[in-house]
Amino acid sequence: MNRRDLLKTGLLVCGRTAAAALPAAPERVTVYRAGADGYHTYRIPAILRTPKGTLLAFAEARKNSTSDFGDIDMVVKRSSDGGKTWSAQALIADRGENSIGNPCPVIDRKTGTIWLPLIAAPGNIDKNDIMEGRAAQTVWLTKSLDDGQSWSRLREITSQVKARDWTWFATGPGVGIQLGDGRLLIPCDHRLAGSDVPYSHAMFSTDGGESWKSGTAVGEKTNECQVVELAGGGLLMNMRSFHGQNRRAVALSQDRGLTWTHLRLHQELIEPACQASLISLGSGRDRLLLFSNPAATKRVNMTVRVSRDRGETWPAARSLYAGPSAYSCLVDLGGNDAGCLFERGENSPYEEICFMRFSLDWIAAKA
Repeated sequence: MNRRDLLKTGLLVCGRTAAAALPAAPERVTVYRAGADGYHTYRIPAILRTPKGTLLAFAEARKNSTSDFGDIDMVVKRSSDGGKTWSAQALIADRGENSIGNPCPVIDRKTGTIWLPLIAAPGNIDKNDIMEGRAAQTVWLTKSLDDGQSWSRLREITSQVKARDWTWFATGPGVGIQLGDGRLLIPCDHRLAGSDVPYSHAMFSTDGGESWKSGTAVGEKTNECQVVELAGGGLLMNMRSFHGQNRRAVALSQDRGLTWTHLRLHQELIEPACQASLISLGSGRDRLLLFSNPAATKRVNMTVRVSRDRGETWPAARSLYAGPSAYSCLVDLGGNDAGCLFERGENSPYEEICFMRFSLDWIAAKA
């Protein structure tokens, strides 16, 4: 039974799969914990499954506080057993007392290269310094040719992707995708000089990651975003929204991310204005979409949802964790399994980054 049939069966039988017993609940594994290895906080998770089956869990390692600015390094851990155990953390990038973060990795399936775009900024600033032009964010790339074991020297691509009248620029966070024609695409956001209004957009490469360009803005009052390719070649972008309605924004592209339709708010996808994750599972007509976010008006209740109709409806949903939770990143584990790397805690969402593996039949089998 394929993924699509499994979810369909589960939804038709009163929310349960055809099996007599409910699937086992997913187990939680802590990957990063605040205070470990000399860092105050770990934030902004991203996860990839390499062609060799290795899981790579990326995070910002914040040296002195929970702040988005300051001394922030980029680290990674590896798992070769599907997320049950994780390696010691490895340092990918360290810019001294300055910041480097917002991971949004993508794999070129043709070459096996893992590309990791990152955003750098001075450490002794705040958001207003960027918005008012007193400091600048820059865009960098590193890559791995050996399954994430080592990483190349950082290469700056700011002039290729950041317009002169943009102040703020951020990648993802989460993951990028490779389209069916080989194009690498990274969801991003930016703000214009003299304005605090955010806009989502995408940057892309048509030459295997050697050079990059940015497409046009999606729509105002959106920023952190994720994108998937739909059956037939269209793209769906799902965005954090600042329209004051606690709902995710969505838009479509029919030209591989150059331009986007007028955005709309998805009334089924509640959010507290927070980053979320969106990936596709399978291919062709059997393609499913998987979505995760804190499904509330506050940063609590990390929830995974499945759509069988290109993201129009999300009839199957399960809560991974009801308590404080924030950023997340989903990964396809093959078969009927997926995983979620997300921020959680008992009193705050930023106490740890954990990994939970689950099956699609567990999502469908709502008690």
